[in-house]
Amino acid sequence: MKANQTDIDASGQQHAGLNQALRAAASGGASAVVIRNVFGQRYIGTNLHGTLDADALGNLRIEIDGTPGSDLGAFLNGPTITVHGSVMDGTGNTMNRGRIIVHGRAGDITGFSARGGEIFIRDNAGYRAGIHMKEYMGIRPVMVIGGTTQDFLGEYMAGGVIIVLGRGLENGDAHYCSHVGTGMHGGAIFIRGKLADHQLAAAVGASEMTPDDRSLLERYIEQYGELFGVDVSSIGRDSFTKLTPKSTRPYKQLYAY
Repeated sequence: MKANQTDIDASGQQHAGLNQALRAAASGGASAVVIRNVFGQRYIGTNLHGTLDADALGNLRIEIDGTPGSDLGAFLNGPTITVHGSVMDGTGNTMNRGRIIVHGRAGDITGFSARGGEIFIRDNAGYRAGIHMKEYMGIRPVMVIGGTTQDFLGEYMAGGVIIVLGRGLENGDAHYCSHVGTGMHGGAIFIRGKLADHQLAAAVGASEMTPDDRSLLERYIEQYGELFGVDVSSIGRDSFTKLTPKSTRPYKQLYAY
């Protein structure tokens, strides 16, 4: 065990007791908490900002072995959460700062309303990944998905960045997500691999890649490779499509004046 590390056995624990144990460990001075035998407990890492100051939150590392339930890291405000397994729905719900790293796949509405921080998913994500993501005053959430996603990627997205690496599609397979960017009015989606026009919502279209875009992609692809021990040399940096909204008010024709 590392210095200032606390181990928690989640076997048989309900989500309330498990989260109380996590908050107690963090407030007791632990800078690393390892939670083992997780099986569907919800809200892990939620409300830690009411327990620690900003510096302590930023230094806190949480490692999870197993499959956490919905709303992992909801309202996360600084810690790093690493999951050695897959996650369920709502991971990173309304997170502000910090990082969530998933060594597996993610369920639906990953990054729901995220307004800061970073989410790295090694494999695929479910429906509505990045829904309602937003940014404010230079704080921008970023989500990197290693594989592909289900429908409604980036729905109602108002800001931030989603990067979809398309790993596993190297044989020329197309992404199977539809309605990409429905209601999107801010931010950008970078997606690698085949995506037909009929898979895109009317609100989005392809945009020209800028030098800043290429630098951002390079940085996050390299980070993805380092985090998951993946060789990213075969991920062509020029094989991404940048999707942005055509309007900041895609539904203005529906408004009453």
